[in-house]
Amino acid sequence: MKARIGWLPGDGVGPEVLREARRVLEVIASEQNHEFEFAEADIGGVAIERHGEPLPKATQDICLSSDAVFLGAVGDPKYDHLPPGKKCENGLLDLRKLLGNYANLRPVTVFEALVDSSPLRRDSVRGVDLIIVRELLGGIYFGSPRGIEETQAFNTEIYTRDEVRRIARVAFKLARHRRRRVTSVDKANVLESSVLWRETCGEVAKQFPDVAFQSMYVDNCAMQLIAKPAQFDVIVTNNMFGDILSDEASMLAGSLGLLPSASIGGKIGLYEPVHGSAPDIAGKGIANPLGAISSAAMLLEHSLELPREATKLERAILKVLSRGYRTPDLKSRTSREKSKERIVSTKEMGELVCDYIRMPDAT
Repeated sequence: MKARIGWLPGDGVGPEVLREARRVLEVIASEQNHEFEFAEADIGGVAIERHGEPLPKATQDICLSSDAVFLGAVGDPKYDHLPPGKKCENGLLDLRKLLGNYANLRPVTVFEALVDSSPLRRDSVRGVDLIIVRELLGGIYFGSPRGIEETQAFNTEIYTRDEVRRIARVAFKLARHRRRRVTSVDKANVLESSVLWRETCGEVAKQFPDVAFQSMYVDNCAMQLIAKPAQFDVIVTNNMFGDILSDEASMLAGSLGLLPSASIGGKIGLYEPVHGSAPDIAGKGIANPLGAISSAAMLLEHSLELPREATKLERAILKVLSRGYRTPDLKSRTSREKSKERIVSTKEMGELVCDYIRMPDAT
């Protein structure tokens, strides 16, 4: 097949990890007789530097003319002084809105090879395989009015039933292909917006009688993710709670650098690793590219409808990890596992994944 991919390296380590994701996609294309065109554009700090705004019109045009969009990271401390609406992060927020992607999928899987990389006990994290479905276009990040006055600042949390209904349906449909359990997370004992959230998710649950359903307060969910994370299958929650809980859940896997994400719902999907721009390690060759590479697998599955190729890529990642290859963020806590580790650079990790894709037993 032929596909055009909008390619937005962004800031910090973004260009480094996307370089390896692109290398992997090129190998997949070569091996499976596909043709991927990468249309590169600016976003975030680099876009402010070159164009004076975080999401230039040229970038928007490239994204809207692509079959999928791949983002590295946005964020640069030297632009933190800019007013709200002009910061690096607004490039990402505006891009999500432009593409109409209301559902953010953030899977968290603890690989058996990495159970000792997690700060939690082995018996707590072993077998964890969950996905957080975060509503992406509503809630406190987009609500109006908002602002800063002389003695106060304010933001507004707003959700409509339709917004909650559509994100809930995404979660239940996902659960049908997993372990058939959905947990809706809210703060309905305090927030009116969460009361509506809980009521609406309960109504949608009745349309999926084959899926077990429960509601949970966000503070309890935050504790349960640490105490008993294996209980979760699909977690669906609002924009802010999803942002926070998904970063917390990243520690189950051992590193934020491992985790991919997909933003779907519009005609064009957006894919990006969960980690930020990490300017403190940019250019050092130590960033973990596996979050970006796993995001490439999600792109293959969701936007290009190439599940076989996505599985091939995921298995290659698993083989690399099972053979002891690690970027510096994945060092084990136990001496037994440390003796098996082989620490590699960002580029070397990408090359290893490519090597295993090429192997016949990676299928």
